[in-house]
Amino acid sequence: MANSKYEYVKSFELEDEVMLPNLILVRIDGRDFSRFSQVHEFEKPNDEATLNLMNACSSAVLEEFPDIIFAYGYSDEYSFVFKKTSRFYQRRASKILSLVASFFASVYVTKWKEFFPQRNLEYAPSFTSKVVSCASPEVLQAYLAWRQQDCHANNQYETCFWMLVKSGKTITEAQEFLKDTQKQQKNELLFQKFGINYKALPELFRQGSCLFKKKVEETVKHDENGNPVKRLRRKAVFVHSENIAARSFWNEHPSLYNDLGHFTKDIGRVEPDFVRSFQFENKLLPLTWVVVRIDGSHFHRFSDVHEFEKPNDEQALKLMNSCAVAVLEEFEDIHFAYGVSDEYSFVLKRESELYQRQSSKIISAIASLFTSTYVIRWGDFFPHKELKYPPSFDGRAVCYPTYKILLDYLAWRQVDCHINNQYNTCFWMLVKSGKTKTQSQDYLKGTQTREKNELLSSQFGIEYNTLPLIFRMGSSVYRSKEAVWDENGVVSGKKLKREGEVVVDHCNIIDHSFWEEHPHILSYS
Repeated sequence: MANSKYEYVKSFELEDEVMLPNLILVRIDGRDFSRFSQVHEFEKPNDEATLNLMNACSSAVLEEFPDIIFAYGYSDEYSFVFKKTSRFYQRRASKILSLVASFFASVYVTKWKEFFPQRNLEYAPSFTSKVVSCASPEVLQAYLAWRQQDCHANNQYETCFWMLVKSGKTITEAQEFLKDTQKQQKNELLFQKFGINYKALPELFRQGSCLFKKKVEETVKHDENGNPVKRLRRKAVFVHSENIAARSFWNEHPSLYNDLGHFTKDIGRVEPDFVRSFQFENKLLPLTWVVVRIDGSHFHRFSDVHEFEKPNDEQALKLMNSCAVAVLEEFEDIHFAYGVSDEYSFVLKRESELYQRQSSKIISAIASLFTSTYVIRWGDFFPHKELKYPPSFDGRAVCYPTYKILLDYLAWRQVDCHINNQYNTCFWMLVKSGKTKTQSQDYLKGTQTREKNELLSSQFGIEYNTLPLIFRMGSSVYRSKEAVWDENGVVSGKKLKREGEVVVDHCNIIDHSFWEEHPHILSYS
């Protein structure tokens, strides 16, 4: 396929490979889960069903991504450790962190009813994530000790806090009461005032949950005499341990030290320099246009399994648009989005300080919210089609220094839409007419735009320029300056959108006249 004059914008994409021999660790955190837990009335200080849901999601992550060997989580966070030799996604940090957060959010929504059968999911959950690069097993050990010590401290405080609140104290009074108290004092408070032996509380609450892959014997079939035939298989198992960073715990599991390395000694206090390195965040350049682009992960397979119409499934595109609208409604700093097929690009305003411009949080929040919305709204667009498995999206963030280069980026995506859609329309018409996929590819090799248009017209009676705009132009999403009629991704029909509401349009964004007619979108002239 021909390249466009806008291809140069790809040069602004930066490499973010986690170099070998560093271990890759991805940590995800529930985004604004304080509010999420209140809205969904989670039990305080610990909701066992919620923790079990988080564990089920982490188990699904280990099943989905074979390179992830170990996971540890508590409350609304989880950390995933990749094997030391992993080359997953060419070790590109943005892709990896966004994909893990996206898939986790997708499974969270998918499994919600298993754990809360009588409770509706009121809105789409989302997660932020980051990659922590561990230079050695000792650094990984320090990280795990830090997270489990945080679990111990937070759970002990939360247990005291909520017992005080339930006993009649206000939130402020409970906070003041616990200020500067030490571990022993909290234990005494719980025992003397509430009759609670802290160490007798469930391990799930006090220690968090540890999940790793080990070889287990499973029955795979039965022989002709009915005897079980067993094989050793790698399977994720849950363990609760007082100290997951202890040498004795780690080194008793061959699957851990073989894939991640040995812990040579025990550690107590985690060095502050280590903690600072774990908390470090890369920030995007200030006063640049930030574009977050997400792409469906393995959506060729996803579209085949779910029998999407070829070359375009209008309902699938409208579902994507509905998710993009939800993202703009959630993040005020996103002023424009453009989508085609299984991809979407989100443009943040030039002055945005969303998440202090921390790239990992911006990318993962957008990707995971988009994904969980996709799962929640699936039934609105495919009421008679079951969602067979959780979809996921990967993402990246790119900074564009000028308004012109930003518009060239958007033009590049729309040119790509034109090229791909015209090719796919020809390809699938040839396949439907009886040619094999290989024959169709060979037939179209080297053909130009005019030749493809003539093929569609002469052989199939299709005038390409009369096909629906959503297929040919892609979808632009932005906030309206005045009241307009808009499809907004709904299944059918239109509705009136008020000024400032998010609308979906199918228009030419390559021509600068669009931007001249809508100067408010990017607030730039």
